[in-house]
Amino acid sequence: MKKALIALAVLGLTGGAAMAQSSVTLFGIVDANLRYTKASGQTLKQLGTDGLNSSRLGVRGTEDLGGGLKAGFWLEAALNPDTGTADATRFWGRRASVSLLGDFGEVRLGRGKTSTRLHIDDFDPYSTTGLGDVSKVYSVLGSGSDTLNRSDNMVQYFLPTNLGGFYGSVDVAAGEGASGKKMMGGRAGYKQGPLNAAVAYETTTGLANDKYKQFSVGAAYDFGVVRPSFNYSENKFRAAKQTIYTIAATAPLGQGQILASYTDSKANTAAEAISGVGDAKLLAVGYVYNVSKRTALYTTAAQIKNNKLGRFAVAGSPTVVNGAKSSGFDVGVRHSF
Repeated sequence: MKKALIALAVLGLTGGAAMAQSSVTLFGIVDANLRYTKASGQTLKQLGTDGLNSSRLGVRGTEDLGGGLKAGFWLEAALNPDTGTADATRFWGRRASVSLLGDFGEVRLGRGKTSTRLHIDDFDPYSTTGLGDVSKVYSVLGSGSDTLNRSDNMVQYFLPTNLGGFYGSVDVAAGEGASGKKMMGGRAGYKQGPLNAAVAYETTTGLANDKYKQFSVGAAYDFGVVRPSFNYSENKFRAAKQTIYTIAATAPLGQGQILASYTDSKANTAAEAISGVGDAKLLAVGYVYNVSKRTALYTTAAQIKNNKLGRFAVAGSPTVVNGAKSSGFDVGVRHSF
């Protein structure tokens, strides 16, 4: 009897140790809003989503392998809280990856955001989400590239976090066949105290094996009363070229913050020959009120003013004709868990 009790006690201790070495977390965001958009004489009233953050459901975890080495996984799906649906084509479309982590940094395999998109997220106060999303005036310039946001088949390496403020990552994505998009890119930056400055670059195989290229450089400084930021990007494919700069600021106000940004996107003559691409200006302003650490109320107003053949549109906009404006206003709530 005593031996049985001792065996059970040892089993409980070893089982507890194994559990302590592993962790799995269920997480998510639900973001919905009342949204009004207008373009080319048309208006649209809707229950919109993703006004402040992208709605999602995910599960992530790590296991301690000993010797400072850990294994991790991350599965994340997009949600549409207005209809209760998910992405029908790729359930784990936001991210699906497995990692090895240690003092050397992180090696990550799978699908996720590219380094260039992570860079643009950092210097857009709206983190490329909602009506103020700066990526709405970016174009792949007819290249057929599908890596402006996320990429499949990626191998990524992230520097360790203990380098005195220096950070960076490198991406390589296999084409896996004639129709695949081979991608290489990375970013390097310095973030210490109030300063954040970085540069990012990416090339993706487009039509006829020609390269779509994206270069970005940005900086931000938090003065406490206001955090101004600046980002400059160049997108190129063959003779077509876009130059885009964003000037933005966030400022604390009460239990929340004010967000504002101005983006000027210019297309050269070759880019203007591509359907829907032209010069455009995006102006956005909003306010986020933090009810708690997990719940926020928000409102945003934004307008894209197109020129010539441009047809860029804010999120949820009606169809835009050449050179027309696209504008929107929303009021919403975001809850994270």
